[in-house]
Amino acid sequence: MSQKASAPPMSGNAAGTGSRTAIGQALFGLAAAAIRSGPRDSSGPRDISLTSASTLATLDRTGPRRITDLAAAEGVAQPSMTVLVTALERSGLVERRADPADGRVALVVLTAFGSDYLRARRQAGAAAFAELIDELPPGEAGALAAAVTALEHLRSLDEERRDRGTGQARGRSAGVSV
Repeated sequence: MSQKASAPPMSGNAAGTGSRTAIGQALFGLAAAAIRSGPRDSSGPRDISLTSASTLATLDRTGPRRITDLAAAEGVAQPSMTVLVTALERSGLVERRADPADGRVALVVLTAFGSDYLRARRQAGAAAFAELIDELPPGEAGALAAAVTALEHLRSLDEERRDRGTGQARGRSAGVSV
């Protein structure tokens, strides 16, 4: 019977490059599990891309945005974001509204249906992880519980980095991003 070697405990910035890389790889691997854990019912679109889900989360977090701002936040070209927003609009997840400050500009707004879909996606992902955590030995589950603050801080740092590039301040939602 083989046993996995565990990395020594780390604190603060004391994590070495190899340990940070291992943590990053583990978190990245979990991202795929979160993405696969979309809503299992017919509450929304069946095949939503990661960029679409991220765009919905950005709108939930920051409120209405111009397409150019969304493109910058998501790291895609403006024409690609226009196509994506059109698809999200057809699905009823977002809508375009005139900017009250400049009627010539359209803002992309998350609809109530889009907000409900995003909430269901987040809940499904959280439930899937909770089921997996239930299968861990108590010590490993406790280590994850102790890391929640650091994980939330990582999420916040990522959101700040994404918002910095678009000049947008953090907004409304404190929930999980995607």
